[in-house]
Amino acid sequence: MELPVFGKLHRPLPWLIGLMSGGLLLVGTATYLVVENSGSRLKLEELTVPVEKQNLTVQIRASGTVEPIRSVNISPKSPGRLAKLLVDQGDSVKQGQPLAVMENLEIQTQGAQAQANLKQAIASLQERQTNITGEINQAAARLRQAQAQLEEAGAKIPRDIEQTRAQLRSAESRLELTEARLKRNQYLLKEGAISQDRFDEAFNDYQNAQANVTEIVQRLEQLKNTGSPELGRLEAAAAEAQLALEQRQRSARDELAGLQAAAEASQAALKQVEVQYEDTIIKAPFGGVVTQKYAVEGAFVTPTTSASSTVSATSASILALAQGLEIVAKVPEVDIGQLQTGQKVRIVADAYPERVFFGQVKRIAPEAIVDDNVTSFEVRIDLITGQDELRSKMNVDVTFLGQELSNSLVVPTVAIVTQEGQTGVMILDRKNQPEFKPVKIGLTIGDKTQILEGITTQDRVFIDLPEREQKKLNRES
Repeated sequence: MELPVFGKLHRPLPWLIGLMSGGLLLVGTATYLVVENSGSRLKLEELTVPVEKQNLTVQIRASGTVEPIRSVNISPKSPGRLAKLLVDQGDSVKQGQPLAVMENLEIQTQGAQAQANLKQAIASLQERQTNITGEINQAAARLRQAQAQLEEAGAKIPRDIEQTRAQLRSAESRLELTEARLKRNQYLLKEGAISQDRFDEAFNDYQNAQANVTEIVQRLEQLKNTGSPELGRLEAAAAEAQLALEQRQRSARDELAGLQAAAEASQAALKQVEVQYEDTIIKAPFGGVVTQKYAVEGAFVTPTTSASSTVSATSASILALAQGLEIVAKVPEVDIGQLQTGQKVRIVADAYPERVFFGQVKRIAPEAIVDDNVTSFEVRIDLITGQDELRSKMNVDVTFLGQELSNSLVVPTVAIVTQEGQTGVMILDRKNQPEFKPVKIGLTIGDKTQILEGITTQDRVFIDLPEREQKKLNRES
């Protein structure tokens, strides 16, 4: 086709103007379409996000307070005036360390008196032990002497009787001999064979022998008559000495028992005063930190375990002592079933908002508490970190880290909408227009919500709708 030549046209200017106008219109339309499509894509990128797969960790949030593991208010066992205060608030103490001293001058005086009484009782006991030992030894010696005399008499009297009987037998033999000789001399005198003097000599020997026999018989009878009573007397003396010894031993036991009891009573009295004195020295029942100081030196304090929670308030206690730290959190009843002992916990204190501490569940209360019609359970948390930074009574936020859900479909929680009573999301359809898609949701953790079914990772969901779609959704809702 041959193009017209300007020079051959009769009216070239109108045609040229028309051609230029058409070209400008075509370029403008193309430019508008390109810009419009580019802006739409940019706007859709801002309004939608892709559906993602992520690993989710079940988290339960609650508020709590830092509390001592062990806590006690220190007060004296007996009312009195505080003489010395040996520690200050914030001091670390060991078990058994003296914390304060009560006035104890009167108790010290009682202790000195009790100690003197004990010494006197012990001295009296020792003195009587010595005297009684001597008295018992003397009684035992008298018994031994009486027994020896009895044994000696018991052996001597039979021996003397036997000897006398032997002498009697000898005297009787001599008497028989002199009697026979007298009879022979009497015959010889009658025959004139001997003189009268010889006969008288024989007769005299006979009479002497007869007298000797009579004397020995009398002595034998006397020995027999006096031996038994003597033995009886000696036996009685020995029995009396035995009885006296036994009586003294019994009385000695009773007397010494009384003196021993008196010494033990004095010992007990001294021990009681020592205990009272020890009670005036207030010691730490366990190692920990002095968290409060309620009394000053010179204050009158009484036995009590109640104390004010404020530093400036008056109290009958002396100090408050705490050991260790733990978190006490109140967890709503609906969440308590997802907690278990040993579960990890993330902790953020109001005092350290930029720091994260960690702990683990130590104990879950077996009984709920109801506060302002809200049922919750106290959960105690052991601190793994933060023992040195956290302080008693600090407020904290805790997050219980539970079961981990792997490869879960998640969308931003703001993407969840409701249409005609159904829960779902607005996805980007093939025409790049919002389309409602019903879904089944699972857990909501932070700003993420788990999707169990209804969409896939190939979908994009609206986190904000165009104004017209928002109005439409509001009308339908």
